[in-house]
Amino acid sequence: MGKRIGVLTGGGDSPGLNAVIRAVVRQAVAHDFEVIGFLEGWKGVLEGEVEPLGLDKVSGILVRGGTILKTSRTNPLKRADGLPAMMDNLRKQEIFALVAIGGDDTMSVAVELTKHGVKVVGVPKTIDNDLPGTDFCFGFDTAVNVATEAIDRLHTTAEAHNRVIVVEVMGRDSGWIALYAGIAGGADFILIPEKPFDIEEVCEALRSRHSRGRSFSIVVAAEGARFARAKPGQEVVLQTEKRDEFGHVRLGGIGQVLASEIEKRTGFETRVVVLGHVQRGGSPSAFDRVLATRFGIAAVDLILSGEFGKMVALQGTRIVAIPLLDATAGTRPADEELYRIASVFFG
Repeated sequence: MGKRIGVLTGGGDSPGLNAVIRAVVRQAVAHDFEVIGFLEGWKGVLEGEVEPLGLDKVSGILVRGGTILKTSRTNPLKRADGLPAMMDNLRKQEIFALVAIGGDDTMSVAVELTKHGVKVVGVPKTIDNDLPGTDFCFGFDTAVNVATEAIDRLHTTAEAHNRVIVVEVMGRDSGWIALYAGIAGGADFILIPEKPFDIEEVCEALRSRHSRGRSFSIVVAAEGARFARAKPGQEVVLQTEKRDEFGHVRLGGIGQVLASEIEKRTGFETRVVVLGHVQRGGSPSAFDRVLATRFGIAAVDLILSGEFGKMVALQGTRIVAIPLLDATAGTRPADEELYRIASVFFG
C-alpha cells in the first residue's frame, strides 16, 4: 500500500455516515491508499485513537445507520494543546490527507487544521439540512421519511379522538425537516425557527378549521420554533441551559408548551408527540445511500487531484467542491418559497 488517508465522523450521527466511510475506503484502496479511521470524531484525532479500515471492515455497512467509527461533539479548539496534539497524532499515523465528515462545527475545526498546513477534505453531514453550500445533506431525506410516516399515522388517531396533535421534529436553527415532512404529511400548521409565530394566530387557524367541521388537526413544529412575543432570551424552549463544547444549548419542549397553550386557548383536546432521535436512527433511505456514496467517492477524488481545504457538495444534480470556509458561514435557512407553499394549507 501507499499513502494513508484518515477519516472521521463528528457531531450528531446521521443515516448515511457508514455509506460515506464505505465509499471512501473503496475509492482509496482502488488507488493504492490505506485508510485509517479516527474514533469518536475529533476526540480520536486528539487522543490518537484509531482503527485501520480495510475492505473487509466496510463490507455490509451500506445499509447500517449510525457510524462504525463512533462520534462525539469534542471540540479540540477548546483545549490549549488541541491543535498541536492533533497535528502530532496525524504525523504519527503518517496521514497524507484527512476526510472530515460532519456539520459546521466539524468543519470549523477542519478549517483551523487547514490553516496549519494539514490537507483536509470535508463531507457535509446534518439531518437539519442547514449547512451552507450544499442543496442537500445525507440523512435529511431519511429524517423526513421517518417524520412523514409518523404524521401519517397520527392523522388517524387524531381524527378518531377529535384531537389536535402537535408533532415536534428536529430543527435547531432551520425548519427544513418540519417543512418537508409537514407538507408531505398534510400538516395543518407548520412552525419553523425562521418564522417566529404568534400563538393566537395558530389557535385562530385551528378554530377556523374546526368551525368547518374538521374536528382534528396536526401541527408540526421544529424544536427551534420561536415565539414572536416572548421576553428576551425566552424565544425558544430549552431542555437545559448547559452548553456543549461548541456552545450549543439543548433544545426541546416546544411541543409540550404548544400543546398546553392550544388546549388552554381553544378548548380542543391536544396531545404532543416528540419524535426526537428516532429521526436520525435506523437504516438510511435509498436517496441518502446514493448521496453519501457520491460524497465519499468525490472526497477521495479531491485528494487525488490535490484539492484540499474544500468540501464536497450537492448543487442541483452535480457534486461540486466548495471552500471549507463556505460551510462555516452561518446557517442555511429553509426555503421561503417552500414556506409560502406550505402556508396555503394552514388552517
